[in-house]
Amino acid sequence: MLNTTLRSSNESEIPVSQLAGATKQAKTAQGVSVEFKNVNHSFLHGNRPVRVLNDFNLRIEPSEFVSIVGPSGCGKTTALGMVGNLLKPRAGSVEIDGKPIRTGSNEAAFLFARDALLPWRRVRSNVELGMEVRGVPADERKVRAEEWLRKVRLHEFAESDVLHLSQGMRQRVAIARTLVQNPKVLLMDEPFAALDAQTRAIQQEEFTGLWEAERPTVIFVTHDLEEAILLSDRVILMASRPGRMVVDMKIDLERPRRQEMRRDSDVFKNYFHEMSDRLRQEVDLAEERLREENKNS
Repeated sequence: MLNTTLRSSNESEIPVSQLAGATKQAKTAQGVSVEFKNVNHSFLHGNRPVRVLNDFNLRIEPSEFVSIVGPSGCGKTTALGMVGNLLKPRAGSVEIDGKPIRTGSNEAAFLFARDALLPWRRVRSNVELGMEVRGVPADERKVRAEEWLRKVRLHEFAESDVLHLSQGMRQRVAIARTLVQNPKVLLMDEPFAALDAQTRAIQQEEFTGLWEAERPTVIFVTHDLEEAILLSDRVILMASRPGRMVVDMKIDLERPRRQEMRRDSDVFKNYFHEMSDRLRQEVDLAEERLREENKNS
């Protein structure tokens, strides 16, 4: 097997406006509301229950891009799992579009840090996977997959072996595989964390271009506060375990967002300093609690 890693030509030189322009026909908002109502949840640690979420309340409006940040173990990924119908809260409720989440619902889709592409499938076949599972006819799968590969600028690699793609290209395949299913809610758990800094910056801008055209509701979990501010309409800070919302910050920056805002925007810097101070407090509390638990165990 060849060890060649493919990279699309001029990968970093195509403007985000051009990428978003490929999907202008889909400007109608697709997103729906998501709401956590007095959610409580715990896991067993040995024989002892550990509360992860405590009276967690959050409403996300249709087509909003909301990031959740907080110390490790505060329940960010647990909250995502509830929206994705992977977990049921011990108490309280989670609703999509004002209704309880149904078993087998396909309203929400996940995008993770690792692309989880199937190595025995070629690029287009990977993009078709979710549609195949849901019984979409083969002809329709092919048309929709090719449309999305064009949107992420990978149509020339439709028949390529995914093992030969660069990491950034693989993540674009994963994005196409997720968005081709037209999810109303997109659940993103550190989707760019595995990328190098340059590729991550490119992917952030390109993804927001796609989101602005398609407008699903996005719940984005990250440990990168600058990333959260750059991408989001709102940033939610969760308390150290048990998780609850302690800050709900509206991000009033013009779109499209640009990486230069991190350096040039005083408004961006103010958001960052305000939120980072609160995040540091919560991280310190989490570390103190962990020391106490280890001392008493």
